[in-house]
Amino acid sequence: MLAVAALLLTACATRATAPTPVPTEMTSSETARPSSRITKVAVAYDLAGRGDGGFNDLAYNGAKQAAGEWGLELKEVTARLDDTDDDRAERLRLLARAGYGAIIAVGFTYAVPLQAVAAEFPDVRFAIVDDDTVTGPNVQNIMFAEHEGSFLVGAAAGLTTKTNVVGFIGAVKIPLLQKFEAGYTAGVKRANPTATVRVTYLSIPPDYTGFGDPPRGREAALGMYDNGVDVIFAAAGGSGAGVHEAAAQTGNWSIGVDADEHELAPAAVRDHILTSMLKNANVGTYAFVTSVADGTFIAGNQTFGLANGGVGYATSGGFVDGIRARLDAYAADIVAGRIVVPQTP
Repeated sequence: MLAVAALLLTACATRATAPTPVPTEMTSSETARPSSRITKVAVAYDLAGRGDGGFNDLAYNGAKQAAGEWGLELKEVTARLDDTDDDRAERLRLLARAGYGAIIAVGFTYAVPLQAVAAEFPDVRFAIVDDDTVTGPNVQNIMFAEHEGSFLVGAAAGLTTKTNVVGFIGAVKIPLLQKFEAGYTAGVKRANPTATVRVTYLSIPPDYTGFGDPPRGREAALGMYDNGVDVIFAAAGGSGAGVHEAAAQTGNWSIGVDADEHELAPAAVRDHILTSMLKNANVGTYAFVTSVADGTFIAGNQTFGLANGGVGYATSGGFVDGIRARLDAYAADIVAGRIVVPQTP
């Protein structure tokens, strides 16, 4: 369940498409460019792996694009259900020993093992997606300004609501998802100062089951819709599917997260997904692989937000066409610093 948290871009982002499922591990190779500092790159997924339609797929897409441009061998590995930190550490060690000069770990569950392994292989460049706790001269933290993208979908909710009451459902009450909540609430209030935002989380640490419980997401959403909410932003991992079902059942709106959920969700619910907050992991992984290949790697936090295409909102379905000018104006104000989006509720 922890892995689904990682599923937790510009303002006029393009549509996402559902990927074709592939085996857990695959390898492709071409002749590397003479100027490349490395010849091989690897992506280590957590439980969901590629084919999840969201964060893992996006991370892969960025690495694949960079590998193709530089002629690098690309390898993927996926965790097992019973993995421990030792298992994850050994997976990273095997890749480093096999000559993979750039290794991407997807998700914060790799934080502890990566901290140890990075110190053992100082000549290998590592990146971890969605975690800023790992430090080292050869480690890059690929982070995102989720609050900025959440502000835009919050503004969309504030401009769309008819009842003047909107909702936020988070998978687990952790700081990462509270960034989504803070940005969403700020966007709602900026676009519609009189609107009310109701907030609920499906579980509280150490219980992380809120990430993968669609029935619980559906139940929470139905409760909100029954009490006057007509738009809900679901930053809830797999549980968001239940929120979309509840929106379709009650004739209300839901908002997706990470990928363009209008394009990925079942046809029966698509017409009730107003937009999605896009979190482009591909932008971060592409930049990382490219920096290692061309020798411009920088350790530490690299944050991807509206200014560099890391986050945004989806336009599939055309449901926000009438308010896109307003949303894009907000995005421009955020980039210019005229709007400072809060990161905590």
